[in-house]
Amino acid sequence: LLLSVVCFAPQNYPLYIRSVPTENELKFHYTVHTSLDVVDEKISAMGKALVDQRELYLGLLYPTEDYKVYGYVTNSRVKFVMVVDSSNTALRDNEIRSMFRKLHNSYTDIMCNPFYNPGDRIHSRAFDSMVNSMMMQVC
Repeated sequence: LLLSVVCFAPQNYPLYIRSVPTENELKFHYTVHTSLDVVDEKISAMGKALVDQRELYLGLLYPTEDYKVYGYVTNSRVKFVMVVDSSNTALRDNEIRSMFRKLHNSYTDIMCNPFYNPGDRIHSRAFDSMVNSMMMQVC
């Protein structure tokens, strides 16, 4: 079960948050925001290798009892975080990677819109429907 998809600006404020309601919403948002520290550590550890490889997928950031948190960063340092239910063992690394690519492509389409101001929150029906289809596909 895909529980959340979050897009963060390079300055680490959320541009887009889509999540399935859980019983403890505050703990869930805390988990998503603390993942940014792990993303920053991975980016600084990879350094130049990240740019040279063009590998934007960061993989599993950290598992908890309830969630697995995955990360992805673009060349412009926009960060995508996905939270998956830890009981979901059917979801493979390649599937997560392809979901991040779809998310990145959809984000690129938004950036190409002349009416979108970079840094504003994302309000796009096409982006919403793509995220919803990803969430339904995983269920």
